[in-house]
Order: sequence, then structure tokens, then C-alpha cells
Amino acid sequence: MRAEVVDAATEAAFGLGWRAVKRMPEGASDALFRRLADRSWRKDGASVRQLERNLHRVRPELSPDELRDLSREGMRSYLRYWNEAFRLPAWSHARISSTFDLQGHEVMDAAISEGRGIIMTPGHMANWDHAGAWAALRYGSVTTVAERLKPEGVFTQFLDYRRTLGMNVVPHGSPDVIRELARTLNSGGLVALLGDRDVGRNGVDVQMFGETARIPGGPALLSMLTGAALHPVSMWFDGEMLRGQVYPAVPIPASGEKSERLSQMCQGLADSLCDGIRQHPADWHMMQKVWVSDL
Repeated sequence: MRAEVVDAATEAAFGLGWRAVKRMPEGASDALFRRLADRSWRKDGASVRQLERNLHRVRPELSPDELRDLSREGMRSYLRYWNEAFRLPAWSHARISSTFDLQGHEVMDAAISEGRGIIMTPGHMANWDHAGAWAALRYGSVTTVAERLKPEGVFTQFLDYRRTLGMNVVPHGSPDVIRELARTLNSGGLVALLGDRDVGRNGVDVQMFGETARIPGGPALLSMLTGAALHPVSMWFDGEMLRGQVYPAVPIPASGEKSERLSQMCQGLADSLCDGIRQHPADWHMMQKVWVSDL
């Protein structure tokens, strides 16, 4: 019974967020979420401590005080994401398009115009939902996979939220998820998949910042199956703007065992994601365990 009460309260809180926050004056919601970020940071709970362990691997040269400052910036960036997530359905198309600057989007323009499928793989950086909404407006559609959340009602709200932004969302764990994504790519569509955390617990080991981590193999596997180019993407906040960078496509190995080729591609993906995280560590919202030694 207690679990049911907690689930119901969680669903109600998210529903209230989407209804109420987007109606608040923007300055008021910005200030509210900044206070929430600072309060969470001061409490120094398990999520903040894991964020700091992750950031220490990215910036090992920082002193303890400097690392704490960086984690506070990280929490403010993370809560900015949530503030914008609640408000994004009310943004105009013009605002969505004008506040995202993606360096290298020409490779996406060319692939879609020529009918070639393409895979974009960011990390959990800045506001990937904003980027997805931008892509849906620019290219007509973008297909992605959503991690299953608990309680189920919250997961349903997230599906509805992303679909209102123009995304075609496939729930993680669906039996036909790979086939559906492959069909999208083979028909010349755009697939966007987060690539820095192994949600399904069957990921591929790679080296990230000198230590073994585990990332999902799905993006690389899809690229191998369909021939679609796989481009890592970095994103960061810059004042009122969301900015991003498209990295060169990860090469598909021409020979070798399937597992070896998959591992090579995943390492290439990880190398580019690490470059983006290194440049903008405060905008990497990773409060979960990524490195094998933590797992």
C-alpha cells in the first residue's frame, strides 16, 4: 500500500509540474529551479555524491573544493533541464528553432534530403529534449527510445511529453525495438539514441577517461546492421542558448568478428562523447553509475 501511495504522489507531482511550471512567469520558474538545485546540492545525497565521483574522473586535477563547485554547477544545469522540460511544450516553434545552434548539422541535412538514414547519439548533456524537438521541426520526424521509468504513470507522461514535441518514441525493452529503428533508418529517417549509459545492462565495455566504463551497444549495432552513419553529438548550455556539436561519423569496421567490430565502434563513440564531456563537464547530467568499478 505504501508503494502505491508513493507512486501516486510521484505521478501527481510530475503532472503538476507540466501543468503549473509552464504557466509560471519564466523568471520565477528559473529562480525556483535554481533554488531547488542548490538545496539538493547542499543536502549532498547519493545522487550528488555519484555525480561528484563521475566528475572526478573527468577532471581529476580538481581540488575537493573545486570539485564541489563543479558539482553545484552540474546540479544547476540538471535542474535547468527539468525547468525547460516542464516549459518546453509551451514554447513556440520559432523559439525552439532559434535557441538551438548545432554545429555540423549539414551532415543531417544532407542525409535526410538524400533519403539516407542517420543515427545521432548524444550523451545526457544539457537539454536533449530541446534538441529532439528542434530535429522534429527541421526534419519532420525523429525516432528515439525512452527508458522505462517507475511508476508507470510517470513513464506514460514522459511518452506523451516527447510525442507532443514531435518525436516518435519507442519504449525501451519493446520486443521489436531494433527492427522498428532499423525500418526507420532503411526508409531514410533520423534516429536519436542516448549513448553514455547502459540502461539495459547488456552494454559494451569501453575506456572512458582511462577507466573501463559500460555504454549501450545499440547505436553501433544499428549502424552495422543498416549502414547508417553514426554521429556522436555533444551539447551544452550557453546563456539562453543550447549549443551542440556533431562529431564525424564513427567508422564501421570492414572486417573482423561481429563482437570485435561492435567493440571498436563503441570505443569510437565513447572517445567523441568523452571529448564533449571534457569540454563541458557541468552540463553532463550523469548521476548514475557508468564505470565498471562502481557497478
